This record gives sequence, C-alpha cells and structure tokens, in this order.
Amino acid sequence: MTKKILILSVFVVASCGLAYELIAGALSSYLLGDSVMQFSTIIGCYLFAMGVGAHLSKYVKDEHVLARFVDIELAIGLIGGVSAALLFLTFSWAAAPFRLLLYVLVFMIGAMVGMEVPLVMRALNARETAFADIVSRVLTFDYLGALAVSLLFPLVLAPYLGLVRTGYLFGMLNIGVALWTIYVFRAELTNLAGRTLRACAVLVALSFGFASADRLTHFGEHALFGDEIVYATSTPYQRLVITRWKDDTRLYINGNLQFSSRDEYRYHEALVHPALERLPWAKRVLVLGGGDGLAAREVLRYKHIEHVTLVDLDPAMTAAFKTRAELAALNHGALSDPRVKVINADAAVWLRGTDEMFDAVIVDFPDPSSFALGKLYSVPFYSMLKHHLAANGLVVVQSTSPFFAPHAYWTIDATLREVGLRTYPYHAYVPSFGEWGFILASPQGAFTPPDAYRLPMRFLNGATTAAMFAFPPDMKPLKMAPNRLNTQSLVHEFEQDWRNTIR
Repeated sequence: MTKKILILSVFVVASCGLAYELIAGALSSYLLGDSVMQFSTIIGCYLFAMGVGAHLSKYVKDEHVLARFVDIELAIGLIGGVSAALLFLTFSWAAAPFRLLLYVLVFMIGAMVGMEVPLVMRALNARETAFADIVSRVLTFDYLGALAVSLLFPLVLAPYLGLVRTGYLFGMLNIGVALWTIYVFRAELTNLAGRTLRACAVLVALSFGFASADRLTHFGEHALFGDEIVYATSTPYQRLVITRWKDDTRLYINGNLQFSSRDEYRYHEALVHPALERLPWAKRVLVLGGGDGLAAREVLRYKHIEHVTLVDLDPAMTAAFKTRAELAALNHGALSDPRVKVINADAAVWLRGTDEMFDAVIVDFPDPSSFALGKLYSVPFYSMLKHHLAANGLVVVQSTSPFFAPHAYWTIDATLREVGLRTYPYHAYVPSFGEWGFILASPQGAFTPPDAYRLPMRFLNGATTAAMFAFPPDMKPLKMAPNRLNTQSLVHEFEQDWRNTIR
C-alpha cells in the first residue's frame, strides 16, 4: 500500500511541476510578448534546474529521504502556489525586476521538482522493490501526470480559473501530497506535529489566495492600468481588460492598449474609408480581427454594403462587444447588425477552408509581437488572402507605426508586394498611439487617394488624406525583406524597433 501511495504521488507532483512551468511561460508571454522566446527560455531554465535538483538529491541521507520529500513538497507548494500572483503583482508595480524574479522562481521550483522523483525512487528502493520496476512505474506516472496537466491547462485551467488561481490550486495539491505522506508514513517521520502544522498553515494561506484571486488580480491590474476596470477576463487566447476614466473607455489585450474611445475614430476612419470610398460598387466586405466591432461600424455606414463577414479568434471578445451595453454603444451595435456575420476562428484556418470572395478586406490584427501573430503578416497568408479578393477590390492592413517601428512597417509592405499586390502605404496621427501606419493594396489597377468623402467624417477630408499618403524624411521607405513563415523576420524587426524606441 505504501508503495502505491508513493507512486501515485509522482502523478500529482509531476502535474504540479509542469503546471508551474506552463504558468510562468503563459504569464511571461502575456506580459512580455514573444511566446516562443518566453517558453523556450523558461523550459531551458526549468530543465537545467531539474538537473541541478536531481544532482543535489544524492546528498540527502537515506534515513531522511521521506522527511526531505515532505519538506520539498511544502516548499514547492508555497513558492509555486504564489508564483503567478507574485509575478503579476511585481509586473504591475515595477516591471523592471519582473524578468529577474521570473527566472529565480523558475529555477527554484525546477530544482525542487528535480529532487522529487529521485527521492521517491530511493524511498521505493528502500522497501525492496526491484529497481527495474521502480523506474518503469515512477516514470510512467511522471509522464502521465505531465500529459494530464498539458491537456487541462489550455482547455480548462487557464481560461476558466485564470493563471493566478491555477497557481494556488496546484500549490494546494503539493501540500495535499505532503499531508498524505505525513499521515501514511507517520511511523517513519520525526517532528510530525511541526510538519503537520506548517503544512496546514501553508494550505490555509493558499486556500485564502485561491478564494481571493479575482480581488488580487483586480488590484494588480488597477495598479498597472490606473483607471477603473469595468471588465476583465482570461480566455484561452489572451487577457482582456477594459478600463474607464470619465468618458474614456480603453481596451487592453495582454496589457497592450488596443484603443481609446476618445480618439479611436481617427484610427478606424483611416483604416476603413480611404479604401471603401474608392469602391462605391462594393457589396461584400471581410474584416479580419477587429473583434471590438469598431471597424465593422465604419464599414456599415455605407448603405451599398450588403454583407460583412467578421473573423476574430476570440469568442469572448466579440461576445463582450455585442452583449455589454456600454461596449456595444461604442460600435453602434455593429455586431448585432443583420448584415454582419461573426465567425470565431483562426483567420488563416478559416481562409484556407472557405471559397468566398470579397470586394474589400479590412485586416485589423494586433501588432506582430509574437510568432502566432506574425504568421498573419506572412507571405503565405497574404497569398491566400489575395485569392479571396476581387480583381478590382482593395485590401487594407493595420501595419504598426512607420515612425516607432519602421523596419517592421516596411517589412509588411515588402510582404504584400511579394505576393503580387500593388501597395500604397499611408499613416495617420492617433494621440493614444502616436504616428500609426496602414498599407492599402490592390491586385490590379492604380489607386488614387480620395480628395473628398461621401460620408461625414470627424477626421478625414481631402487635405488630411493627402497628408496621410505623404511620408516625411524621418519616415522614409526602407528596403526590407518579406516576412516568410519559416523565419518570421517581422517579429524580430518589430521587437527590435520597439526596443530601440524604449531606449
């Protein structure tokens, strides 16, 4: 019976160990961007630390194996359990030490996790179990635990519990293993009362943290964003936070500002109307991204538009801007308009599976700050998009800032030209973002910027439009290579540009 208890504990501790690693990777990706870099470095640090821990386990004397195992479970439960909350609060109040704390915690947790399996194997060996049987059983349950949490984390834990509450949950599981080990092996352990008291104290603290996770997250996000948080949710894809201060409503995705209601009209007028003004015959429009419905709002102002297909990955995003009255008011109820069809899917996957054609395409994706987003700015994606665009239609792409991220901006331009599109770069000043860039492209035929608009505009007229398509010397075109899927040079250019801007 005691052997089975030890082996089953491996399943739990393996789940907990991987969960802390996934939490660290996901949280750093949310806050720092570049998910490939974050997960790669965190996995490397974690595995190295496990090797260090496995080495250190040999210094535990045989008669202290179970006692050290219990102590390690208590330490992992406490440190791993609070890790997500501690990292989130650190980033909220002072971003500078976040990265250092991240890797310190990953190393500490990895080293202790690395000690767990060797100690269990030694405890089993001391009970005269065949070594081959020990290895096969322990590693089997170790890998099964890893499989279980790797499936549960993206499907259930992260979207429904959130990262902070998930950390507390697995911390409590570690403490549960410690308490169960104390109970089962009470005859072989010393200082039972002290270890039990410490375990119960940590369990109570983690339980309190679990129950208070939403309040803690709200507190940290309030410190990070400053304004009142009116809506916040974690989805399988991102963290959405909506804030309000007086008449200013703002949307943040993974901590990055997406729009301010005070000046978003500048951005969305510039994104939509130069193209649609030149397409008075257009009937079918595709909007990729733009789950807030603000681009769709501008498209729907044209009475000749009969159908708008909006494809956004995150159903939580489109649902919030469709059903919450204060958010639907911003897009004038665009997502409930009978002309609009909302599809929640990966844009690349959806395009590959449809044969629909469109007269205009509005591409309003977030900036290419990760490889998952970078693929939506790549040669294969634009080539596929071209096949769904009418020969005399137009596509316009949100293209980051030609002033703050010039290499990234002109890489997008080069990528569109690589698939045979004629490009017409332009920019507009949006106070919340500064100088922002767009690229309009056509499969054939020349494009001339409008010198007047049929619809009333708050920002655009002939003069402002002419200025948008003129680039001053400090935003002059750069010769860049196209963004190919296998290298994703755009993501590197984007990161380097913004890193230089911060400096």
